[in-house]
Amino acid sequence: KQQLKEAVEWPLTNSAGFERLGIRPPRGVLLYGPPGTGKTLLAKAIATESEANFIAIKGPEVMSKWVGESEKRLREVFRKAKQVAPCIVFLDELDSLAPPRGGGGDSRVSDRLVDQLLTSMDGLENLEGVVVIGATNRPEIVDPALLRPGRFDRLLLVEAPDLAARQAILEIHTADMPLGKVKLDYFAKETDGYTGADLDGLVREAAMLALREDPEADEVTQAHFLAALEKVTPSVTEDTVKYYDELGRKLMKRGRRSRTRSEDDLYI
Repeated sequence: KQQLKEAVEWPLTNSAGFERLGIRPPRGVLLYGPPGTGKTLLAKAIATESEANFIAIKGPEVMSKWVGESEKRLREVFRKAKQVAPCIVFLDELDSLAPPRGGGGDSRVSDRLVDQLLTSMDGLENLEGVVVIGATNRPEIVDPALLRPGRFDRLLLVEAPDLAARQAILEIHTADMPLGKVKLDYFAKETDGYTGADLDGLVREAAMLALREDPEADEVTQAHFLAALEKVTPSVTEDTVKYYDELGRKLMKRGRRSRTRSEDDLYI
């Protein structure tokens, strides 16, 4: 989160600092990682902390069967962002919005949309107060031109929550739940690899088990959570971690090959 704050909040709140030091602020940040790890929530949290406006769109929402309509919608998003700056534009499911161009078949609409997105992001150089955050589970199928310096300047892997984060998430999801003697710290330790969505599912399943056991149940017990733990499995396995670690190394190498001589273009 600290890295995201530096890349997003600082350009919005301290643009003078970048200008004073003779560097341009990042224009875009790409969040990637397994599904359910909270990429959208993270982007919203940064927008709230920076007191910036937040415009969110999903890739499929932009697509239209009418010629030129998809590009028009995308242009409108950036036009609106300029009007309400400081603003964060959040592009969810970026892989569906901007797949690699020249893929053959019926890819002309996608190609034009990628061209429009590149044009819009290149125009951010003169668009103070607007930062773009993209999110995807599959960064390897995003058009490579978007991952070059000057567009999505930073690539940040959003991993499954750590122990402290899992504890906090469980506390949030059970805040309004009548609990028996439930040791949330135990379940935080036992849920390595669980995403925020997985933990939400775990809490819901425990409550459902309590109701199945007794429709008049007025509390959820440790036993219900233990039973739920047997049913709700983690989304992030060791293989998933290895996959994204290797993917991160490949993206870093690709970024190094395409980077300019500007020393402020940092890839993570």
